[in-house]
Amino acid sequence: MGVREAGAAPEARLHRVLKEVVKFGAVGGAGLLVNLLVFNLVRHATSLPVVRASVLATIVSIVFNYIGFRYFAYRDRDKSGRTRELTLFLFFSVIGLVIENGILYTATYGFGWDSPLQSNVFKFVGIGVATLFRFWSYRSWVFKALPPGGAPFLDRPGAGAAGPQGHGQPAEPLEAAPRRLG
Repeated sequence: MGVREAGAAPEARLHRVLKEVVKFGAVGGAGLLVNLLVFNLVRHATSLPVVRASVLATIVSIVFNYIGFRYFAYRDRDKSGRTRELTLFLFFSVIGLVIENGILYTATYGFGWDSPLQSNVFKFVGIGVATLFRFWSYRSWVFKALPPGGAPFLDRPGAGAAGPQGHGQPAEPLEAAPRRLG
């Protein structure tokens, strides 16, 4: 890596993270609207208790968000382990569901704040707190970033000539691989 590349790396990384935050926010914002719309529709059109209506709305928004994250916000991320990705997404989403609806449950049943306005305020607060957790967990564990260059496993010892475990990228020939010092 040249001096020029090393100097630009923090700036480029900040740009990538900001771009990721914007995309995550776009999907999350749309998911927020879906969540609140379904919550209020279910709450006012059925006799479900407030927290059950909220859990149902959260599940609908989780499905919506997965599609948005996979095909928009994180479409450039590693796609080699979809079963693992979906399992982890659902695992962390359930934790987010508990955070989000735990706040609403505490406000509703712990403090008796259950008017439509109060329910929406605490639903919104719960979504906000859960979103911080989801952003960290999704980017850290679910939608894994590809290494620089876009192909996984190129620098891993033992990557065969047929490519890195069938990911469609040929392995770097030894004579073309850059020499690394140290």
